[in-house]
Amino acid sequence: MADLGVRVGSAVVMLGVVAAALWLGGWFWIGFVVLLAGLVLWEWNNLVKGFGVSAIAEVLWLFAGAAYVFAAANAMVQVRLDYPAIFVAAAFIAPIIAVDVGAYFAGRTIGGPKIAPSISPSKTWAGLMGGAVAASAVAFGVTANLSRMTTLENVSAPSWVQIVVAGILIAIIAQAGDFFESWMKRRAGVKDSSHLIPGHGGVFDRLDGFLAVFFVLFVVAVVPKLL
Repeated sequence: MADLGVRVGSAVVMLGVVAAALWLGGWFWIGFVVLLAGLVLWEWNNLVKGFGVSAIAEVLWLFAGAAYVFAAANAMVQVRLDYPAIFVAAAFIAPIIAVDVGAYFAGRTIGGPKIAPSISPSKTWAGLMGGAVAASAVAFGVTANLSRMTTLENVSAPSWVQIVVAGILIAIIAQAGDFFESWMKRRAGVKDSSHLIPGHGGVFDRLDGFLAVFFVLFVVAVVPKLL
């Protein structure tokens, strides 16, 4: 609780910057995403240096990080080029934030068995379910107000089954991204990916779930178009 004020202040600033870049779109959004990608790669590389692996393995890790971050960043840019800011915020960003919020409160309230205590001791199965419920609730809200957010012909309202499945998948993928980054930090022997964000750690710490979700989005939605 000692750094709660710092954490809240940093969160407000971060949300403001993201909202501004998202609203302006175009090169502002592209530049913002490129900046985030560069910072994440810098933190990724610093974590890899703490692994204590061979030079060849380190290079392979760096290439893997570049591919992973590039794919996620490409999807982040593409969704804003294709859809209005309000729709991107509601349909692509809000559900991932909802996963964190739902998982936090469900995990704290219900508790129960841990998913992978050796990697992330605070993550529980109840938290994962809470994240899925929260993401699904946001998806229902987006669907109910779809006509107000976009008039694009390629956006159609999903069924309630698709909404629930999407919520569960987003929760699983976002949590997987969180676990992966936690594993990297444990292997490197550090608590945070960096100290760039007061009270929050590094950029990678804040974007681990987003990177995972947008990486999957790139694979299933962007790659087919390129092929």
